[in-house]
Amino acid sequence: MRNFTYYVPTEVEFGKDTENKVADLIKKHGGSRVLVVYGGGSAQKSGLLDRIYARLTEGGLQFQSIGGVKPNPTVELARQGVMQALAMKADFILAVGGGSVIDTAKGIAHGNANPGIDIWDFWTVKASLRRSTPVGVVLTIPAAGSETSASAVLTNTEIGQKRGLSSEYNRPAFAILNPELTFTLPVYQVACGITDILMHTLDRYFVPEEDNETTDALAEALLRTVIRNGAIAIKNTQDYQAMSELMWCGSLSHNSITGLGSRGDWAVHQLGHELSARFDVAHGASLSAMWKSWALYVYKANPGRFARYAQAVWGIGDAGDDEKKALSGIDATVAYFKSLGMPTNFKELGIGTLTDAELDELAYRCTYFGARTIGNLVVLDQKKIRDVYALANQGA
Repeated sequence: MRNFTYYVPTEVEFGKDTENKVADLIKKHGGSRVLVVYGGGSAQKSGLLDRIYARLTEGGLQFQSIGGVKPNPTVELARQGVMQALAMKADFILAVGGGSVIDTAKGIAHGNANPGIDIWDFWTVKASLRRSTPVGVVLTIPAAGSETSASAVLTNTEIGQKRGLSSEYNRPAFAILNPELTFTLPVYQVACGITDILMHTLDRYFVPEEDNETTDALAEALLRTVIRNGAIAIKNTQDYQAMSELMWCGSLSHNSITGLGSRGDWAVHQLGHELSARFDVAHGASLSAMWKSWALYVYKANPGRFARYAQAVWGIGDAGDDEKKALSGIDATVAYFKSLGMPTNFKELGIGTLTDAELDELAYRCTYFGARTIGNLVVLDQKKIRDVYALANQGA
């Protein structure tokens, strides 16, 4: 087991009606002037925003709001939020929504605390993040895990780049998780969320390290729980128990606990980010579209790891050698994605068959224009990245 530091300071309030505690939690964490960040019309149509505003007013808090956050959140909207936060002298940022809203709120929080720095400089490592503004979350989508994670992802649409920022300053001060707030979600959005939750742990699980007994057991239990309850939720998005499990698993899957003591791999996420940046596809869909091709490309580097996954997560028995079990586990995962209605290649993703030039460009951009490799189970350089994209392009 490798050395690790586990620090998750986010206060979690879980259960029915917990959103009614929002004002008290903001005040507990030092807030008095609040910028509320939200997405499209669902938070308004459901009446959630009005309830949040009522609680803030009753709590004597001053607030303004900024909406319009979309999937694959943009740095451009976050910059607008920074300007509004600075103008109102905000001392707290409240996200009401899912991962895209939370990541936008994190960007606003960083810019509000560092008014002389363009926030994109934090995402491109041109500037070092040393302080931020407290962020709170009222979660409405079980998926990204951003409500407890140290990560935030933004897209710069002007230059067509999607980048992630990992920093302990990304950890929210509190997160309110009421599963009932997920009941109005479209089935496809639930399916994308299930995929994202699975991938946050799968990208931590398939690593060179194999001496993490406790961490592996936690990861495998979480994967089994998501698979089981995801199948229920996709048929009934108002099943409180299933949505409860997904909501809590979403937080655990990306708060670092399922990867402690290892480096993580993250190749599938990086491959998917380029697809989202180029084609504006849903994040979860980009992940399911890439996972099969990545798994088939790398599994021979450690078939025993994939065989363990097949047995521990999918219940695939002892018969056959490691390679056979590994392939059975890959097949089971792909079949599950398909059962959710998720794509498993480029054609199913809806982007058609890409040209050789387009594959070359995707691979080049995925290396940050030749500046990096991705992955740890198998380190992927530009040529190997292109090979994986080509498999997805062929419908592997």
